[in-house]
Amino acid sequence: MSARRRVAVLMGGRSSEHEISLASARSVIEALDPKRYEVVTLEIGQDGRWALPSGPVPQALGPGASPAGDTPQLPVPVPSGEVATTLAGVEVVLPILHGPFGEDGRLQGLLEMAGVPYVGADHAASAVCMDKDLFKAIMRDQGIPVTRNVTLRNGDAPRTPFGYPVFVKPARLGSSVGISKVHDERELEPAVALARRHDEKVLVEEFVRGVEVECGVLGNRVPPPVASLPGTIDTLQHEWYDFASKYDAEGMRLVIPPELPQETIELVQKRSVDAFVACECEGLARVDFFVREGDGEVVVNELNTMPGFTATSVYAKLFEASGIEYGELIDTLIELALERRERRAMLEY
Repeated sequence: MSARRRVAVLMGGRSSEHEISLASARSVIEALDPKRYEVVTLEIGQDGRWALPSGPVPQALGPGASPAGDTPQLPVPVPSGEVATTLAGVEVVLPILHGPFGEDGRLQGLLEMAGVPYVGADHAASAVCMDKDLFKAIMRDQGIPVTRNVTLRNGDAPRTPFGYPVFVKPARLGSSVGISKVHDERELEPAVALARRHDEKVLVEEFVRGVEVECGVLGNRVPPPVASLPGTIDTLQHEWYDFASKYDAEGMRLVIPPELPQETIELVQKRSVDAFVACECEGLARVDFFVREGDGEVVVNELNTMPGFTATSVYAKLFEASGIEYGELIDTLIELALERRERRAMLEY
C-alpha cells in the first residue's frame, strides 16, 4: 500500500461562523479515508489562539464531537513554533473556515508565505469574493448581471434609491449574520447600525422578486471548472434565507434540479463558471443567484469560496445530485490543491 497523504484540517476561527466551521470540519474528517490519509487537526479559537488536540484522535472538535467511548479531548494552546512545524509536515491543508480571518484571504496568504498547499481560492480571490462590493464590481466589468446595490462607508448616511423592501448587509461577512430585510424607512437606520456592528462597509441591496438558486463549481484552470446541477431554495416558514433557515433542521428545502426551464438551468451553470473564472477562483465555490420573476433574468447575488461543507450542506448536495459523492469531492479538492502547487512552482519570481 502506498504511503498515506498527511493532511491538516484547519477549523474554528475568530468569526461568528466558528461553530459552523467546526461542524463542517467534523464532517470532512469523517469522510477522509484513513487508509489514504493521515489527518492532523488545528483549531483556531474565537480569541485567535491556535490549538492542537491533546490526544491522538482528531474527532474532538467542539460540541457533540467526542470519540465513542472516550471522554472529550480538549484542544490545548501551543506555541507558534509548534504550529509552524505541524503545517510544515503536511502535504495539504484543508482550511475549513468561514467568514473573516478564515475565508477572506488572510489565512490563505499565511499559508502561501509558509509554502503549504491548501484547498480553495487563493488570497486574492478569497479577499475579492468576501467583499460583496468588490465582487459585484468585477461582475459588472465582465458583463455578468448582479443585484443592484449602494455601498455605505464610514460617514455615509443610510439611504436607498430602490424603494422598499431592501436588504441591508455587512459587505464582508457570511451566513446571513448582520443582515436585515428592511420593509420601510423606519427600519432602515437600525438595520444599517446592525450591519455596522460587523463591518465598516455596508451594502443596501435591491429586493429581487423571484426564485433563489444556488450552484456549485469545482475545478482549477485546466481542464475548465465544472458546475453542478443547480438547486432552488424554499425557505418554508421563513420570510427570507436568513441564518435560521440555513441552519435549523427544518429551515429550508433544497430542490435539485430546480423547476425552471432547461435554458435557465444552463445559464445558471454558465454564469457560475463565468463568475468563478472572472474572480480567479480555484478549488470550489458556491454561486448564489436570483431568477427574476417576470422576465426570468438570471442575476448573481454573491459567490462563496468556502461554503458550508458538511455532507448535508447545499454544496455537497448539489454535487451529489450531479454524480460526485462527498468523499470523492474531498479527494478531488485535495488533488486540485496539489496541482496548483506544482503548477505555480514553475513560476519565476
